[in-house]
Amino acid sequence: MSVRINCTKQILKKLNNRFHLHLQLQKPTMKYLFVFLLAGIWVSCTSTDKQSSKEQATKDSLNNAMLKDTANYTTLEWLDSTEQNVGKINQGQVIEISWHFKNAGNKPLIIASVRPGCGCTGAEGPKEPVAPGQEGLIKAKFNSEDFSGTQHKQVFVRSNSKTKMGGEEEVLSFNVQIEPKK
Repeated sequence: MSVRINCTKQILKKLNNRFHLHLQLQKPTMKYLFVFLLAGIWVSCTSTDKQSSKEQATKDSLNNAMLKDTANYTTLEWLDSTEQNVGKINQGQVIEISWHFKNAGNKPLIIASVRPGCGCTGAEGPKEPVAPGQEGLIKAKFNSEDFSGTQHKQVFVRSNSKTKMGGEEEVLSFNVQIEPKK
């Protein structure tokens, strides 16, 4: 018990010294309450709903195996042009661009990854395989805040498509003319 109290006192002393806190915690129960609250805040801030790295690694390895297995290749048909011209927008606007596609093959279409070409663009695709005959959507969001003039942006898509055998990436792109703020 005395080891815990000493440890708690050391933690509080370091907190007081480092952050110049002048805590008036004279009673041991108040000190424990304070440490408990700090631990609760720390745990709640570090919690995540994302998959664990082990689950993600397993999913990635399965996707990579599917991409390399030619027996699982299917046909990806783009219903929209892979190159889109958005037109003129005002600087600071955030726009969303979509590319519709269809699984025109007879195997499930697996979109293994959708990644933007730069940090000003976000991109996402379907998380689950797209059944034969079904349609799907790739979305990108572009924030024009720090840009002006003509911009050409790209989104890269990896799938088990016959058109890009061996997991090569499809390139989707869009052009936008950004009018500067006045």
